[in-house]
Amino acid sequence: MGACMALCSLASCASCLCGSAPCLLCGCCPSSNNSTVTRLVFSFFLLLGTLVSIIMILPGMETQLRKIPGFCQGGSTIPGVENQFNCDVIVGYKSVYRMCFAMACFFFLFSAIMIRVRTSKDPRAVVQNGFWFFKFLILVGITVGAFFIPDGTFHNVWFYFGIVGSFMFILIQLILLIDFAHSWNEVWVRNAEEGNSKCWFFGLLFFTILHYALAFAAVVLFYLYYTKPDACAEHKVFISLNLIFCVIISVVSILPKVQDASPQSGLLQSSLITLYTMYVTWSAMTNNPNRECNPSLLSLVSNISSSSHPTPTTAPGTVQWWDAQGIVGLVIFLFCTLYASIRSSSNAQVNRLMQTEEGKDSQVESKMEEDGLRRVVDNEEDGVTYSYSFFHFHLFLASLYIMMTLTNWYKPDTTTQAMASTMPAVWVKICSSWLGLALYLWTLIAPVLLSNRDFS
Repeated sequence: MGACMALCSLASCASCLCGSAPCLLCGCCPSSNNSTVTRLVFSFFLLLGTLVSIIMILPGMETQLRKIPGFCQGGSTIPGVENQFNCDVIVGYKSVYRMCFAMACFFFLFSAIMIRVRTSKDPRAVVQNGFWFFKFLILVGITVGAFFIPDGTFHNVWFYFGIVGSFMFILIQLILLIDFAHSWNEVWVRNAEEGNSKCWFFGLLFFTILHYALAFAAVVLFYLYYTKPDACAEHKVFISLNLIFCVIISVVSILPKVQDASPQSGLLQSSLITLYTMYVTWSAMTNNPNRECNPSLLSLVSNISSSSHPTPTTAPGTVQWWDAQGIVGLVIFLFCTLYASIRSSSNAQVNRLMQTEEGKDSQVESKMEEDGLRRVVDNEEDGVTYSYSFFHFHLFLASLYIMMTLTNWYKPDTTTQAMASTMPAVWVKICSSWLGLALYLWTLIAPVLLSNRDFS
């Protein structure tokens, strides 16, 4: 009897994975909005690919694979069986490039297919919200094919794709952080007006001061460890300019005219953007090929001069993905990806930038099914709550950002099989921080300059 019930349950789940109906309408899926679950599943695909990339780049992975009899070329053999796989490609930065190439192709394909989908009645919406098993097979197929791409110029060309895509994704991350800070401030201010005002306002004040304190501490450390009295002029300019720009946006956010036009603006948002800008500045400086201005983390922690560690990489062809700025970047990426999947913002300017609709997700009532569980009906019959195409394009850029983060933004040298820091990576990150600050400044002053337009 139990086996029969289990088979029925599996059959129900199979209809969810393989059917054309939206996943939420299947009995095996949790109660939630259709649009939200779809975004979460696609984000899960991205996170799964990221996890596989991390495993592939772990130190010692190639050594372990070579121990498998009959697997790697040049490794342990089985009499009569020819080793087929080149493990230099399966692991290391080459595998990360190929894995992220596959994810980027997958999401770009869906971005192109989903252009101008207006409602869930569009036949393409059925593909967007269903057929999960087949979409997973497509991703696996593209991934397998990516590992058969000849080396040639693939890595160098895809490196520049990664540079451009990561630049755009950093801006999207900043937009999401602005939206998160706005929603955070709005909720806590509303709670303060409805309940214990002192507690909520103290919380806002505490986190605002904490963000600014961390940013100021970062600036001090940057001047101490990433500049020299007679060298590292670029770093001095980067740190000083970003510090000045952050002070400017903080002052502008509390100007009376700005507060009148945008009451939701404040120092909490500015403090979070300031802290993120300092992270991007630090990340940029860690890609400077001049080791005198870019000491390794080990030398900073151990108080050893950078001259005794001229190169931060352990050996040619290896990549220290566990570098501190890379780990912080992965954490921010994870937060922004999940937030983009569940967000339902009332910030009109951010909604326009992210191609989403204001608060549509919360307007759908759940429906009681025969099994007594409350499930949500399709909440996009009258109009989609987010741009399908832009969401996939966002994940396409995220795939490129992950590729660059896991390889520390190093440029592969196919002649020596080594990874090298490059100044283009430095300038891409710094320019993205400047453009991001300009974008945030525009969200503050636009309602003042364009008073005839509705920014509410």
